[in-house]
Amino acid sequence: MTVNQILSRKGNAVYSVVSTITVYEALKVMGDKNIGAILVIDDSDLKGIFSERDYARKIILKDKASKETLVKEIMVQEVITIKPTDNLDYCMELMATRRVRHLPVVENNLVLGIISIGDVVMEIIELQKSTIQHLDSYISGSKT
Repeated sequence: MTVNQILSRKGNAVYSVVSTITVYEALKVMGDKNIGAILVIDDSDLKGIFSERDYARKIILKDKASKETLVKEIMVQEVITIKPTDNLDYCMELMATRRVRHLPVVENNLVLGIISIGDVVMEIIELQKSTIQHLDSYISGSKT
């Protein structure tokens, strides 16, 4: 299973903010879209990613004000990206070893979508269901 296949199932909506808005404004967008992380894109360039985890660790725990702090001050700037042709196993390995929950899908410097750990888990579950159904059919068919 490739990233392209995952995006074709879930959709490739890309929600983003610019780096110069406040953390509070970014959180409002995330709440409106019901997402846990948002890409930071300035002039069509992926500059970073901002997540609820960043908010908790870099604003709340440090007693900063979300209405005064800019996204660019706390976003993760070294974004780990994947290609549409990458496979599910590679994505799982990246998420586990790099301890990230979101992977932007980028090709030719253009953001095509984003997959989350939830998307990966859902695909694994679907693949397992399909395998179980196939094996069940095979076993049932061989008994008759």
